[in-house]
Amino acid sequence: MKAIAVFPSQKQVNLIDAPEPALKSPTDVKLKMLDIGVCGTDKEICSFEYGNPPAGSDYLILGHESLGRVVEAGAGVKTLKPGDLVVTIVRRPCGDPSCVPCSVMRQDFCVTGGFKERGINGLHGFMTETVVDDEKYMNPVPADLRDIGVLTEPLTIAEKSLFQVWDIQARLPWACRHDQHPHRKGEKIPAAEIGYPHNAVVLGAGPVGLLGAMLLCANGFKTFVYSKEPLGSDKANLTQQIGATYISGSTTPLDQMAKTIGNVDLVYEATGASRLAFEMLKYLGTNGVFVFTGVPGRKAPIEVDTDLLMRDIVLKNQVVVGSVNAGKNAYVKAIEDLATFKARWPNAVKALITGRFAPEKHKDLLLGDPGGIKNIISFE
Repeated sequence: MKAIAVFPSQKQVNLIDAPEPALKSPTDVKLKMLDIGVCGTDKEICSFEYGNPPAGSDYLILGHESLGRVVEAGAGVKTLKPGDLVVTIVRRPCGDPSCVPCSVMRQDFCVTGGFKERGINGLHGFMTETVVDDEKYMNPVPADLRDIGVLTEPLTIAEKSLFQVWDIQARLPWACRHDQHPHRKGEKIPAAEIGYPHNAVVLGAGPVGLLGAMLLCANGFKTFVYSKEPLGSDKANLTQQIGATYISGSTTPLDQMAKTIGNVDLVYEATGASRLAFEMLKYLGTNGVFVFTGVPGRKAPIEVDTDLLMRDIVLKNQVVVGSVNAGKNAYVKAIEDLATFKARWPNAVKALITGRFAPEKHKDLLLGDPGGIKNIISFE
């Protein structure tokens, strides 16, 4: 079968003919892969910054953003059948019995670091024609999300982040005035409180940033997206379609943006640019939460006013949290929210996907700079 693989020792990325996997257990499911998203992680692996093949293999099949169709199910499979669409979880438990998160299938919080990740670390990924995996790692996707289901995994980053924001802000000694707050579901909320404009800033207008902006808008946040592209760009126009405000970093410095917003209640960082992120941290508001999701590469040190940041974090009751990978709860919620996005902003959510390309075009996507927002490799 066709597969796109990286050979770290040879520093090569090639389209190869790999052995087709077979069912090995009663709960295994075989998938025909349809769409696999190309992201910054894939490009970094192809730059040989990291990425580890499975034991005994000299190559790693790439890809962790996936959408597949069930073609065969083991005798013990209960929730899936041939024809179903699924998105498969990326990270796998470390197997250490002392790791409580992994023992309860929350390997996104693994404490040993011994986890594996499909297409990244120790397990082959989804950038291939056929994949076999256990049913418990698969999440059903409605048929009407066939065109955008591949966006599930990048959306899980925002979903997990927002779960943590809700938990953190439950610390406040009053009910959060927000109609979507899970701690107030079922409660009769005064009309004056519905849609209370919590101010959220999204740093970056890539797929993770724009999906995060959609999630924040859908949850009633007054959302601002800050990115380097100019006003009038595709990313700026898409931001405006979902009811968020786009601010171009090419013309508006951070301090000026912060003055126009008022108290910044939430910052969702989706750039991996540490200099920009720590500069923005200076403008986080009272009782605010700053969520880091990007992983910067190794670059020259930056100068940070640690006294100012520490003083603000203490005196303004701020919280800084990192969020990586996602558990099954985030996948389930992401699929549900993609349906919401498609109903509310059908053109905008479809516009996130720039194009679908044949596997033979992999080098242009992985090693070049094709532009756009989210490029997809399609095996259908």
